This record gives sequence, C-alpha cells and structure tokens, in this order.
Amino acid sequence: MKITITITGASGFVGSNLLPYLQNAGYTTIGVSRNPRVNEFSYEELTTETWNNANAIIHLAGKAHDLKKVSNSEEYYEANFELTKQLFDAFLNSKASVFIFMSSVKAVADEVNGVLDEDNSPNPKTHYGISKLQAEQYILSKEIPEGKRVYILRPCMIHGPGNKGNLNLLYKMVAKGIPWPLGAFENKRSYCSIDNVCFIIKELLEREDIPSGIYHMADDDALSTNEMIQLIAASQNLRPRIWKLPKSMIKNLARLGDLFHLSLNTERLQKLTESYQVSNNKIKVALEKPLPISSKDGLIKTFQSFK
Repeated sequence: MKITITITGASGFVGSNLLPYLQNAGYTTIGVSRNPRVNEFSYEELTTETWNNANAIIHLAGKAHDLKKVSNSEEYYEANFELTKQLFDAFLNSKASVFIFMSSVKAVADEVNGVLDEDNSPNPKTHYGISKLQAEQYILSKEIPEGKRVYILRPCMIHGPGNKGNLNLLYKMVAKGIPWPLGAFENKRSYCSIDNVCFIIKELLEREDIPSGIYHMADDDALSTNEMIQLIAASQNLRPRIWKLPKSMIKNLARLGDLFHLSLNTERLQKLTESYQVSNNKIKVALEKPLPISSKDGLIKTFQSFK
C-alpha cells in the first residue's frame, strides 16, 4: 500500500532532509510551508481532503529559539502552540494514523545538571521552551482514538549538511586558525545527527509496536567543546589550537564584559562552557536497534559539508 505523509515545515533544515529520505524509502510526501516551494502547500491551502489523503502527519514547523533575543514573545505561542493545536485537532478528525510532533529538549530545561531524560519534570524558562511545552501538554490532554499513534520528539541540537547554526560558527573559527581560549573549561554536550533523526522518524512511521509517548533524541555520546574542535580540525587536516587559559582570568574578563558591554560576558561564558547531556536510552530501547551513525562520524560528516 502506498503511504502518504504530510510534513509541515517542509522547507526547513529537518524537513529538507527528511522529505528526500522518506521519498527514497518509497513514501509519497506532501510538503507544507509558510512560504511554499514548488509542489508544496501553504497552510491556507490545506483542506479536509488534503488531510484525509495522508496516512501520517509529521509536524516540524515552528519558531526556532532566538539566540539574539529580538523576537516578539507572541510569535512563539502562535507558531509553536496555536499551530500545533490546530494541526493536532485536524489529525484527530482525519484518517491519518500517526502524528509526530517535533518539540525540543528546551521544553524541559534550559540548563541541565547530570543527564536529561524523559522523567525530568519540565521547567522551561524561555518563551520558546514554554510554547513547546504548552503544545506538548495540549497533545497529551487529548484522548487518542484507537488505531492512532502519537509521538512527541524532543531533540537536542540537530546537525547535518545544510545546518547553519552555532556549529557553523565554531567551524569557521577553527578553519581560520583562531585559537579556542576556553580549553580549561571541561563540558559535555549532546548533539543529534540529522541521519539519526530521519532514521528514528521512519521507524516510528513503520513500527506499530512502539508505544505513543515522549521520546528524547540524541546521538549516543556527548562531546566536550575541546573534542568538537579536534574533530573540526581533523576534518580539515588542521592542527587544533586550544588554549587552556586560567579559568580565573577568563571569568574576570567576562565580568569586565558585563560592565563595558563586551562580546564576552558572564552570560555568554556560561553558554559557551556549560554542559547539556541528553539520554537517548528510551528511544533506543523502544527501537531495539542501534542508531545508524555514531556521534563522531555524524559530526565529521557535518563539518566536511561546510567546506
């Protein structure tokens, strides 16, 4: 039977990787975007018939975390909560059997002590995280009809070819030979390869034995920033330049940054050196399969795409 999947946010980073992945696996996909490309729908063009032609709905669309802090807070709730609410209600009244919502680990916590898993009580602090949590809570508040499955996915930082986030900035710094001055700070952060994201979503579409629920998504191993710089250098046949300047000196410079509004301040230093580890144990137990790409191999693939 030919399976048709409606994917919102089809033109975004995850969507632009997921569509060809599923098409290559034999699925028919219907892309939906706010600014649709050729052969895609806009949200205004969606009709009951469009939804009823889909066997599954993958909801990727939303407003991403604004690192520059210039977004209107209402935009988060409109894009991340209200839109999800409308689409989930449409799913409940459609013939589609699977609904996958792309949430975020930021719906749980902005800072992590230890390792974040699905048992942690959500306590987001930003409008981004709160709006994602509200969408989750709305989905969980509804009774799921028999024969339907609903998955809430919480990825950590997703990376892969075409990614233009912080990893790209770190790559450019290393490629230019600029030393990393924070080598004395040891941290561990989880990342998630787009290859692993696509693999997990395909499994959820095909596997009726995987229970509905919330699942965190991360690669198997968390890496320190120093390890990331070493991987970037290795991918470019460069020697990593890591300076282990005294922590006390760096912290004093950050305090000066607070006073004189410099680029390095205590808040930015915290972000650059903090740990954020995410467990993928629940999804791996459910899948009973290994993820297709390792943490280091996935990151090297991403870094090589930046050339």
